Amino acid sequence: MEEVLLISRFITRSLILLSLWFLCFPPGVVCDTGNVSASSNSSSKPKVINIGALFTLNSVVGEAAKPAIQAAVDDVNSDPTILNGVQLKLLISDTNCSGFIGTMEALQLMESEVVAAIGPQSSGIAHVISHVVNELHVPLLSFGATDPTLSSMQYPYFLRTTPSDHFQMYAIADIVDYYGWREVIAIFVDDDYGRGGISVLGDALAKKRAKISYKATFSPGDNESKINDLLVEVNLMESRVYVVHVNPDTGLNIFSVAKALNMMGSGYVWITTDWLPSYLDSKDAVDSNTMNILQGVIALRHYTPDTDLKKSFMSKWNTLKYKGSAGHAGFNSYALYAYDSVWLAAHALDVFLNKGGNLSFSYDPKLHDTNGSMLHLASLRVFNGGEQLLQTLLRMNFTGVSGQIQFDPDKHLVHPAYDVLNIVGTGTRRIGYWSNYSHLSVVPPESLYTKPPNISTGSQHLYSVIWPGDTTSTPRGWVFPNNGQPLRIAVPNRVGYKEFASKDKSPQGVRGYCIDVFEAAISLLPYAVPRTYMLYGDGKRNPSYNELVSRVAQNVYDAAVGDITIVTNRTKIVDFTQPYMESGLVVVAPVKEAKSNPWAFLKPFTAEMWFVTAVFFLFVGAVVWILEHRINSEFRGPPRRQLITICWFSFSTMFFSHRENTVSTLGRMVLIIWLFVVLIINSSYTASLTSILTVQQLTSGIQGIDSLISSTEPIGIQDGSFALNYLVDELNIAQSRIVKLKNPEAYLRALKLGPKKGGVAAIVDELPYVELFLSNTNCLYRIVGPEFTKSGWGFAFQRDSPLAVDMSTAILQLSENGDLQKIHNKWLTHSECSSQVNQVDENQLSLNSFWGLFLICGIACVLALTIFCCRVFTQYRRFSPEDEESEIETIEPSRSSRRSIRSTSFKQIIDFVDKKEEEIKEMLKRKNSNSNKQQTSIHSFSDGQASSPS
Repeated sequence: MEEVLLISRFITRSLILLSLWFLCFPPGVVCDTGNVSASSNSSSKPKVINIGALFTLNSVVGEAAKPAIQAAVDDVNSDPTILNGVQLKLLISDTNCSGFIGTMEALQLMESEVVAAIGPQSSGIAHVISHVVNELHVPLLSFGATDPTLSSMQYPYFLRTTPSDHFQMYAIADIVDYYGWREVIAIFVDDDYGRGGISVLGDALAKKRAKISYKATFSPGDNESKINDLLVEVNLMESRVYVVHVNPDTGLNIFSVAKALNMMGSGYVWITTDWLPSYLDSKDAVDSNTMNILQGVIALRHYTPDTDLKKSFMSKWNTLKYKGSAGHAGFNSYALYAYDSVWLAAHALDVFLNKGGNLSFSYDPKLHDTNGSMLHLASLRVFNGGEQLLQTLLRMNFTGVSGQIQFDPDKHLVHPAYDVLNIVGTGTRRIGYWSNYSHLSVVPPESLYTKPPNISTGSQHLYSVIWPGDTTSTPRGWVFPNNGQPLRIAVPNRVGYKEFASKDKSPQGVRGYCIDVFEAAISLLPYAVPRTYMLYGDGKRNPSYNELVSRVAQNVYDAAVGDITIVTNRTKIVDFTQPYMESGLVVVAPVKEAKSNPWAFLKPFTAEMWFVTAVFFLFVGAVVWILEHRINSEFRGPPRRQLITICWFSFSTMFFSHRENTVSTLGRMVLIIWLFVVLIINSSYTASLTSILTVQQLTSGIQGIDSLISSTEPIGIQDGSFALNYLVDELNIAQSRIVKLKNPEAYLRALKLGPKKGGVAAIVDELPYVELFLSNTNCLYRIVGPEFTKSGWGFAFQRDSPLAVDMSTAILQLSENGDLQKIHNKWLTHSECSSQVNQVDENQLSLNSFWGLFLICGIACVLALTIFCCRVFTQYRRFSPEDEESEIETIEPSRSSRRSIRSTSFKQIIDFVDKKEEEIKEMLKRKNSNSNKQQTSIHSFSDGQASSPS
């Protein structure tokens, strides 16, 4: 790219020097070397200001721009509110679509002391002329040069008054992404205009994970024969989405040839830039033959709001005196931008003059004639106010016929927008809009500027499109190339586990589970896929799957089919389909039957569970004894007998054989809850013990990946598997411990030998291989520990291949209709064998399973004891010795009561609690009777004393 720029700069400078050679007329003013003189030093405003116009008159853009520019000059000169009577004088030069002639015309125009130039329309000519205006400080206002590279700082005096192709290419990228296409073919003219636009398109597509698969270029003067050869070559390629970026004067030739080659039918997508609407809009009526070859094309057109200014200008267009013909002919969006360019210059000059700007020109000491030179460089003079006028132009902000005229910091017009058109029937149909603010939408862009920008995928909308071939179904955008080359599919040439993929003598050349899944998925696609299978590997050892995937990424193969695991480093270089088989790494180790254990009856419960259960047996027995002791004679007697009763009652409830009856309500409540807990514990114990004694218990020295990591014994893996990188890089296992094994027979030998005899302690491999291996080993080896990675097998395709998406959909269909399981049963049926070692510890019941029951039982016991204690305390308060009765009648009964309670010994309380309930009731009854008798005697004595004096 740098070499191209250097060559361009060299050619540009050469053209400038050559054009100066043709300036055969003498300079108007002669000056001495080193002196600077001005043509006008007067501070008063001039009566006439010269502005130039440079464009190709006989072109689609030029025919629209010329009358618009002339009409704008007339409107400015007739408007008394601008320039205060100063007249604009328009000097038009025809560049004739030639960079050389354009340079000559520009130099001649500069001699006329123009303060600004309108044009050119050609990006190539704009590149050359920009060097001239940079040197002479004359702003160049271009209404048609859309090459994005013109916006660089290399051209400070170039100012674009139309949207750059930078935005148009991003609009195309959004359309491509909207319809889900991933590759396009760019057809463009090989000049600055074409190359600059397509370069931006490539960047824009890359941000959408799409790309330009091929760049088809042609020269502006190529005939239909060369275009035919170009399109024939393009038609042999995969992509069916074509972006056409050419000039409006010759672009229709492409579609004429495409129509003849049957490339305008169903399945094709054609997207054009604004050149096509500009051509169609400039015609009063497009002939039917032209419209027939354009059916279904999507095109972009500059969007200009329907303001009153625009409507007024378009109403005057048909009667403009500068037009070569009457009517609407010649009008397109470039006429609006050309008209606004003149008004932009007028507004800027008005501000420039009002701020005291001086329209003066001076000689440049660098532009002098050497001895004997005939180039007359001294005739070119520098505009002294060029820098000030340029800054004034950049600060302008007004509404023109094309919309708002205002520049952002990058010298782009604000709010660039496009109409998205669909050519159908005899005209065009607008299917939406694109703007730099909100991208694709179906509402006018100006209605969105007051809302927050939203460029999310869900907010992008377009109306339905009628595609080539008169269909409304969105084309897939690609086909298999018509160049006779089928899809190159690599298949690993395996040594072991050939059930998945292996060499075959059939015409297809390969067979296996993976091949059948791929073929079944291919058969569900709505199109034919020519393909050829190519074995990868020498057949002596399993190939490296990482290298196989890399070959696909390097375009050695188009796809890879086999037992390829989807892992992170592979997904970075290729695209995988939906997994068709789940996989993951597991550990396989030798196992042996566990020997019988005389203490096996203790294994159903953990030690913690046994301890808590025993404590609760004793606790519940003690609670029931306390609740029954005062009213149930079976819970009374000597201390030794009562202790035996508590223990007997507690543990006999385990078998529901307790002989003591419960009498109290609280005791029965506690017992019922406890018996429910015992029932659950008995049932669980019985079930666990049955499982332990009847199911074969297997043991292994390796318990899983963790114990394998902590050991130093060798580990076997399958040759070519990704397990090597995972164990070494992720789990930090020394590579010296890894032993590569070729096939299941090598697995058996290594496991039989063991680590002490040159074998391995365990094998780490993917679950599908392990299941197949275990089915042929008479269950001598088992999976130990859980599966410690999760992944799957998929088919690998080149990056952004559309076939990967369609194949994923087909694999899902196979899974849903059951065909995937049928293929699995065909190839991978094997004898049933318990896949994992039964760990005794996993069958033990812990406290975590029963703490809820114990909690309920404990709460019931505590609640019952609380109620019991409240009852006893109430009875004890009512009962007290005879010698303390007098204290109850004192002035401070509450204080004496507290002293009485404190003085009561603990032994008296225990004795009170130990008494039978019947005795307590009898004592309370007797106490109440004595109390009544005493009160009767006191009343009788009082009555006798009262009657004695009388």
